[in-house]
Amino acid sequence: MTSSLMKRLALWMVLCLPMSALAQLGTVRGFVYEQETGEPAIFTPVSLVGAGTTLGAETDVNGYFSISKVPAGKYTLRIVSLGFDTLSKALDVRKDQLITEKLYLSKSTIEMRDLVVTAEKREAQNTVRLGVTKLTPKQIERIPAIGGQADLAQYMQVIPGVVFTGDQGGQLYIRGGSPIMNKTMLDGMVLYNPFHSIGLFSVFDNDIIRNADVYTGGFNAEHGGRISSVMDITTRDGNKQRLSGKVSASTFAAKALLEGPLKKAKEEGDGSSSFLLNYRTSYLDQSSKTFYEYVDTAGLPFEFTDIYGKLSFNGSNGSKFNLFGFNFTDGVKYQGVSDLDWRNWGAGTNFVLVPSGSAVLIDGVFALSNYNIELQEADLDPRTSEIASFNGGLNFKYFVGDDEARYGLEVLGFRTKYKFYNSIGLAYEQEENTSEIAGYFNYKKRLKNWVIDPGLRLHFYASLGVMNIEPRLGVKWNITETMRFKAAAGRYSQNLVAANSDRDVVNLFYGFLSSPQNLPSSITLEDGSTREIKDPLQRANHYLAGMEFDLTEVLSLNVEGYFKDFRQVTNINRNKIYEDSPEFFDQPDALKKDFIVETGKAYGGDVLLKYEKEGLYVWAVYGLNYVTRWDGQQEYNPIWDRRHNVNLVVTYNFGKFDSWKASVRWNYGSGFPFTQTQGFYGQELFAGGVGTDYTTTNPELSTLYGPLNQGRLPSYHRLDMGLTKTWRLDDRQTVQLDLSCTNVYDRQNIFYFDRVRYKRVDQLPILPSIGFSYMF
Repeated sequence: MTSSLMKRLALWMVLCLPMSALAQLGTVRGFVYEQETGEPAIFTPVSLVGAGTTLGAETDVNGYFSISKVPAGKYTLRIVSLGFDTLSKALDVRKDQLITEKLYLSKSTIEMRDLVVTAEKREAQNTVRLGVTKLTPKQIERIPAIGGQADLAQYMQVIPGVVFTGDQGGQLYIRGGSPIMNKTMLDGMVLYNPFHSIGLFSVFDNDIIRNADVYTGGFNAEHGGRISSVMDITTRDGNKQRLSGKVSASTFAAKALLEGPLKKAKEEGDGSSSFLLNYRTSYLDQSSKTFYEYVDTAGLPFEFTDIYGKLSFNGSNGSKFNLFGFNFTDGVKYQGVSDLDWRNWGAGTNFVLVPSGSAVLIDGVFALSNYNIELQEADLDPRTSEIASFNGGLNFKYFVGDDEARYGLEVLGFRTKYKFYNSIGLAYEQEENTSEIAGYFNYKKRLKNWVIDPGLRLHFYASLGVMNIEPRLGVKWNITETMRFKAAAGRYSQNLVAANSDRDVVNLFYGFLSSPQNLPSSITLEDGSTREIKDPLQRANHYLAGMEFDLTEVLSLNVEGYFKDFRQVTNINRNKIYEDSPEFFDQPDALKKDFIVETGKAYGGDVLLKYEKEGLYVWAVYGLNYVTRWDGQQEYNPIWDRRHNVNLVVTYNFGKFDSWKASVRWNYGSGFPFTQTQGFYGQELFAGGVGTDYTTTNPELSTLYGPLNQGRLPSYHRLDMGLTKTWRLDDRQTVQLDLSCTNVYDRQNIFYFDRVRYKRVDQLPILPSIGFSYMF
């Protein structure tokens, strides 16, 4: 069945492939690069002026642009971008002609602080852009560099719709979805744990990132396999012009980056190749014994190492392919209480193909990865989880004037292995092999003041024999030049299940299960009716709407509301007391199944105010969120149901050549739900079965819990500050000093409450840090 489906999807894509021979007008396409490094100039406006008209486009993450439906005539291709000299080139476009250009931007020799680049406004008017945040390294560096290093994990916390649970083992919950519902991709490869146990760092070093797209909901048909959000990371190629790099060290970690050409282009337009190698390691577990002894004399328990490498090969017409690989490790040691270690390695290739006789752009990926995690808790046997996977994809993109068609094919396979021992030594094990295949089609159409972006995704879960049809729709109405309405909706599904309960207050163990079959046959809904559970897939529907306002040229306001209907969510059954065997056939599923099925709702809104002018950058976000779950018997708020969330980021560049940068970030979050303690009792485990002599055994201390998540923890707030000084030794060498402090006023934010020891455990206290960097 899978083979037949693949053939039909492949035939469908071939039939959809546009033929340039059918075109009646010319097309100008190409790539824009930075002259100094050979890196693509992303999101750069390109204009074609002449023949009584002005046409335009914007480069994508590969620096690619396409301007179609160009009437025959003489034109000037023009690129104006902040920080670069204006580029102009004369073109003579003929009927049915396809022109491909490779253009290189040179850094500007004069300061142009008042130059306003309209690329962002053009994108706002021509794309739906709902529930998405696009990040570049420059934006990420605007927040205080905690530990001397700016990091994506730190910026993710200030994105609208994101709730962060803390700096120790902190997880990101995005508009009501749990971490297992968030898909992360690195250069097209699916990653399964993008954040380190200390919540200040991701596995993505900022110096290797080219672009990061974060979709918090309502994403189009190109993305699937998760029911809440998508984070798509693209890394840089190595420097194609010269050998360069960076070394840095701070009180938290050290890193080294080396990049350069393997083969330099002899002249503009020639092919080239390059390499990039990045190594980062933390020593906080050791340095904290000296610098942060006041936190814990034994040192902070966190350590991690990230290694990433990439080879890039570029053709003369802009086609390219990359080989990349990584090895990420993480460890936490809580003084004999528990030890956690995980390792994630992977390798893959991706490519961009520019066919000479067609206006289609083709890109693809194939990758392998392995993620393994182990948690050792006191005297218990270790808990382990492993997911070994491959994924591949082939995508096509075609422009027709302002319209854009995108379609493609995606395949995914993974093996999950999970082993867990409970407190009396009984084991639960699962090993499953899963495969998925999906095809999608999106067509963005510009109709006067409207942008319509419908899409359809067909996602076939081959190991389950389930085909899921997932329509998507995005709409934007440009009411005026400065005011826009937008809306999006879609259906989503996924197969992966977390190997921990959503009800766990603290759980650093981040494992995976797939296709759990030990589910109840039905679920009782809130209105008392029952619904049959036909398959183990998790499902959700998204509905989003919002408004954009350009209040001035430097001040914008974005307001978004969302509703996510989680129609089927799988969770580990913490209430199981019977084995699911014939002798207990008369017991309800809720007491004998390994998993339960829940429904849920997440709704709320976010307000983003952004200001940027003459070195001053302000980013202010307020979020109002409601998250509920229904488990068939009761409604409750999951542990990430934070009602109010506020983030304020202010950055100011000053001094000669903006050599100084001061930054401040303040975060406030109302308290998370938690289950209160009503008392304690002695629990007899009957380890010897019915023959156990309870008069000679010692019961274990057990907790008597109150109603599920009826309490609220204290509110969370934290102030971070940073100061950066940059010395430019010459055109290529730079020295940078970073001074930063997290939790400046030493707020005691609760991490969790140890019920047995009756002791409050807090998040990290005030942590000043210093870091030095040398770039060449």
